[in-house]
Amino acid sequence: MTTTPQRLFINGEWTEPADGHYEVVDPATEETVGLAPEASRAQVYEAASAARDAFATWSRTRPEERAAILDRAADVMQRDFLANAALAQAESGATTGTARGMQVAVGAARFRRYAKGALEPVEEAIPPQINEAGPMGRAGIFGALAVRQPVGVVTCITSYNNPWANPAGKIAPALAMGNTVVVKPAPQDPLSVYRMAEALAEAGVPAGVVNVVSGSAPGVGEAAVDSPDVDMVSFTGSTSVGQRIAEVCGRSMKRQLMELGGKGAAVVLDDADLDSAVAGIGTTFSFYSGQICTAPTRVLVQRAVHDALIEKLTAYAGYLTVGDPRAKGTVVGPVISAAHRDRIESYVELGRKEGARVVTGGERPDPTGRGFYVAPTLLADCTNDMRVVREEIFGPVVVVVPFDDEEEGIALANDSDYGLIDYVWSGDVARAFRVARRLRAGGVGVNTIGRNMEAPFGGFKRSGVGRDVGSYALHAYSETQSIVWPG
Repeated sequence: MTTTPQRLFINGEWTEPADGHYEVVDPATEETVGLAPEASRAQVYEAASAARDAFATWSRTRPEERAAILDRAADVMQRDFLANAALAQAESGATTGTARGMQVAVGAARFRRYAKGALEPVEEAIPPQINEAGPMGRAGIFGALAVRQPVGVVTCITSYNNPWANPAGKIAPALAMGNTVVVKPAPQDPLSVYRMAEALAEAGVPAGVVNVVSGSAPGVGEAAVDSPDVDMVSFTGSTSVGQRIAEVCGRSMKRQLMELGGKGAAVVLDDADLDSAVAGIGTTFSFYSGQICTAPTRVLVQRAVHDALIEKLTAYAGYLTVGDPRAKGTVVGPVISAAHRDRIESYVELGRKEGARVVTGGERPDPTGRGFYVAPTLLADCTNDMRVVREEIFGPVVVVVPFDDEEEGIALANDSDYGLIDYVWSGDVARAFRVARRLRAGGVGVNTIGRNMEAPFGGFKRSGVGRDVGSYALHAYSETQSIVWPG
């Protein structure tokens, strides 16, 4: 799709990679989309050093100037909307609607949001305090101000499931707050992030403020984390990788923002609107082919409605068209790679061995003869100790566990290493909120999978550290400084 091998973006210059290039593969066709650059460790360090040098000036740039650059970048992204969406689709395997509406459109919208965010106040007045005379000095009235300052150089390590919205959700608020960034995109679909860098460069971002380095080998990400010039790491990805990053950050006390794995519990109570619940749970099959950490993959259903829910979910899955993501009517596209397809299939087979019943799916679809497709799969007769119930599969696989009463449903939902987003379906809103307040998750959807994009986002337990989205992201990419003075 792209004929010219991609170069790295370091200190405002398009730079030849020291370690050559590697192929980016279209998950739907298995054809080469383009050649991505393989940075060396030295080049990653060079990018971090450039970001360090640029920080001194960028952090003191007027908020209005930062806002204008972010707005112009969004204009450029929108101008090239269809080309950007086509590239994102080719890299990620997303359906056309998802590539346009949820990837590129959301990415541009996040730059617009944080153009406004750059203008949000960073000072908060603290009520004056009257101090008596003592060892600390004379009596007096002391004023105080809490001021949010940029952290410094932020490494942004992004996920493969959304090569536009996820990087934008890190880069835009970090820049709005006055930080500089080193972006390390996912190896599977990095070319879209370079398009984002092109838009920022055209918008006038100063040299060194944004740097993009990529690679198929772990060493590139490791260098982006352990560079002494990096002050903070923002990571979206698996819990296992996040734990390794946190260990490195801990040695030098780097700040962290971690959005990690999920195994979202969908608690379906006996008074729920089952059609609404099925429409929400069914997005695990269709949205990014289940490759999303917020998916309601773990269905906990009260026994009185268990069989009816299974029947409706089975019918829902049967209506979904699996195939070429570019074709009109396709709902379920491919997963990101052959290796990931094999991993998902191995979990389905594991479920069978553990005693789960494969209600639908479980066999590899072959819509085109090529591509990495997984059929929407529903596993019933599950128990909470099964690995398919406890571990993140990250594919179009839903597991169903029955429960008897509300207390058991809450206990099952909380019996998980994860706690990103859970869901509750009930016809009694007061009951739903009562259950929601007892769930150990960073977010809870009540009768919806929708999100308020100003609400804080992040996880309990092994689902992450910190919160972002909306103004919370501006706080995530800042340090709080207190300034005190005598009245």
